[in-house]
Amino acid sequence: VTHWHSPYFFAYFPAASSFPALLADMLSGGIGCVGFSWAASPACTELETVMLDWLGKMINLPEEFLAGKDGQGGGVIQGSASEATLISLLAARTKSIRRVQSEKPELTEADIMGRLVAYASDQAHSSVERAALIGGVKIKNVPSDDTFSVCGSALKKVLDEDKASGLIPFFFCATLGTTPCCSFDKLLELGPICNKENIWMHIDAAYAGSAFICPEFRHLLNGVEFADSFNFNPHKWLLVNFDCSTMWVKKRSDLTGAFKLEPLYLQHHHQESGLVTDYRHWQIPLGRRFRSLKLWFVLRMYGVTGLQEHIRKHVRLSHQFEHLVLRDERFEICAEVFLGLVCFRLKGSNELNKALLKNINEAKKIHLVPCHLREKFVLRFAICSRTVESTHIKFAWQHISQLATDLLKTWEQNYHQQ
Repeated sequence: VTHWHSPYFFAYFPAASSFPALLADMLSGGIGCVGFSWAASPACTELETVMLDWLGKMINLPEEFLAGKDGQGGGVIQGSASEATLISLLAARTKSIRRVQSEKPELTEADIMGRLVAYASDQAHSSVERAALIGGVKIKNVPSDDTFSVCGSALKKVLDEDKASGLIPFFFCATLGTTPCCSFDKLLELGPICNKENIWMHIDAAYAGSAFICPEFRHLLNGVEFADSFNFNPHKWLLVNFDCSTMWVKKRSDLTGAFKLEPLYLQHHHQESGLVTDYRHWQIPLGRRFRSLKLWFVLRMYGVTGLQEHIRKHVRLSHQFEHLVLRDERFEICAEVFLGLVCFRLKGSNELNKALLKNINEAKKIHLVPCHLREKFVLRFAICSRTVESTHIKFAWQHISQLATDLLKTWEQNYHQQ
């Protein structure tokens, strides 16, 4: 087993785990409902609606994204951020096809599909490209700037070129906290462009979204008011066990309009009232687990302040590691440290850094994974475990530093021998 919850695990991004979430998972398994509709388990549906409103208020989401008593928006728990991206892309595709057909009735659905284009940063997660692949539409990367962020001018340039070629831009996935280096696309520049061009803007904040419960990090979400959908993973950094990926939409009718089918065996006498939600219309699978129990148990036991302290502790530890790296002139920091991820490398060739990573992981004391930032091979150090402390960070750095010393000595000897 790769022990994701070891305090020596610094790879990928965190996988959340906590006692209340574990209890809730057991209870979900014990109850064993398959909550595809309100009638299949009213509590399963209604608790999810309430929990997503709670969580939305914790990160100060605009009112339009909340279900409330009579709102048009609302939240849903998906299995992963990949599912949320796919769902939003498919909903955007349906909406765009209907809009274009109303404007140009002579065009067939196939004509329009062949011209639709989705966009994402060149730093976006591979799941965005995969969503386009499944959705049968073209996707283009928008070049990121020196801080690995997409700005408005870069998106506008690509859109203007594609519209001039007769293509139909319909979807843009903005990333808050990219996987390679935790960079943030410029929502305040991108949002107005998407709104003006009738492009669905989805925000993927899979890792970083949990940090928005802390007021000092909430500014990173400014511009969400322009989005059509927004997603982050409490199962990464909010102590809720996998799987629990929370997604909000401004207009839930955009989702249900794309996926709604009503066979007789799934109908119930409350659905016509408009007062209940059937979450099967918000997702790919029909069935669903009682996942909102995990959110409820964790929020009740830790409270907002307990969860904020968890996030802040991880951010403090990442800055501790960053300072250790900066004190060693053999190393360099490769991207700004915003949250719990530090991207660093030995000054030198990619081959040297590949050898260092190989030595780190073969020693099996700690675990890291790499990324590419432009042409550079970079090591990622992510603060992951709920139980990680300052002592583990010091140990990890001493270990990396010693392996670097040994490696540089070997490389120097080989160089002189040649």
